[in-house]
Amino acid sequence: MIIFGTKGYLYQLAILTLVCTQCGNPAAHTLRKRVTKFTLFFVPLFPVSTKYATQCTFCGAENKVTAEQAEQLQAQAVGGGQGGQGYGQSHPRQPYQS
Repeated sequence: MIIFGTKGYLYQLAILTLVCTQCGNPAAHTLRKRVTKFTLFFVPLFPVSTKYATQCTFCGAENKVTAEQAEQLQAQAVGGGQGGQGYGQSHPRQPYQS
């Protein structure tokens, strides 16, 4: 008998202050990475899929982002939010400027 399947892992990459597209409030958003891995005998072997999303901490709305947008947002979080590296022109959410 061979036991196989998948298991999901959720990683929190960063916390950013953005204007939410759902509620319109400038609030903290968590940048998350969800990885689904193939398992054999309950041992994770290799990733099957990787998805990125941001979630508003004010209203709970979740928005999917691409891997490139997730990298830009993570770089923005590490860099202190200065010089968005082109982010914001083609994406509806703008970083909150106080």
